[in-house]
Amino acid sequence: MTNDATAKAQTKTDAPGHAETLAGIALMATGFFFYSMADMLAKLLSQSIHPVEIAWARQIGLLTGALVLVVIHGAPFLPTRHPALQISRGLTAVVASSCFVFAVAHVPLADAVSVTFVAPFMVTILAALVLKEPVGRRRWSAVAIGFAGTLIVIRPGVGVFHPAILLVLISALAFAVRQILSRMLGGEDKIATTVAYTALTSSVLLTIPLPFFWTWPASVREVLLLIAMAGAYGSAEIAVMAALERAQAVVLAPLQYSLMMWGTLWGFLVFAQLPDIWTVSGSLIIIGSGVFAFCRDTRRARH
Repeated sequence: MTNDATAKAQTKTDAPGHAETLAGIALMATGFFFYSMADMLAKLLSQSIHPVEIAWARQIGLLTGALVLVVIHGAPFLPTRHPALQISRGLTAVVASSCFVFAVAHVPLADAVSVTFVAPFMVTILAALVLKEPVGRRRWSAVAIGFAGTLIVIRPGVGVFHPAILLVLISALAFAVRQILSRMLGGEDKIATTVAYTALTSSVLLTIPLPFFWTWPASVREVLLLIAMAGAYGSAEIAVMAALERAQAVVLAPLQYSLMMWGTLWGFLVFAQLPDIWTVSGSLIIIGSGVFAFCRDTRRARH
């Protein structure tokens, strides 16, 4: 799944230099590669390990990444004026991660990744309803087109729909709620503070039910895969945080769609699965509408 840090990115006053921007783009691309690797390993592990255990291991990776940030920054950033919002955001991370891991155990990785791209459109709807942000006709049109693309991917009622894909939609909704909470926290807490609280809260919440689902890995291979997945997730967070320190979020945001490329590649190489024409078509519609909305927002922000 997409990450916590991008949802809390703060706009920079001065545009960074060309070299810094290129470094930020490279780091963000690296971060999304690691996210895709974590998703692939989660699907691979779901064949023999319970999804709750996998989701817990992912959040432990996020927690490790947060601890690394503590060491790097060398400053206490845990104090917050909004503990309830921070804890709620951690809860949405639990829902998003758990539902996605449950889902990829049953549906192709590329299909799951495609459906997660509906999250930005959910953010638009929630922002209008909860934050009372103005949304124009073109933005609503992009939401409608993105939703149509999602229906093409999941194709309900035509005999290929798998109920597990609904968990991806729930995961996307939880991520959208997390985005809204991030906007509510914007200007109040640092990005690192939010990442740390999300990591701590989600790790604690997933540890509570863990004894009921825990099974010891059956082989050294499974142990290594769990460690690799947690490491990939933590590395992704660190890379994204480093990217946001070097380049503006509006420049980095479109790189999220590289997840579709990686998801397709991993699906082919590891699971011998390729998306069909409907998944590809629906994904292109979703990505196209998302890029259109992004370009409009960027143009509006400049004027």
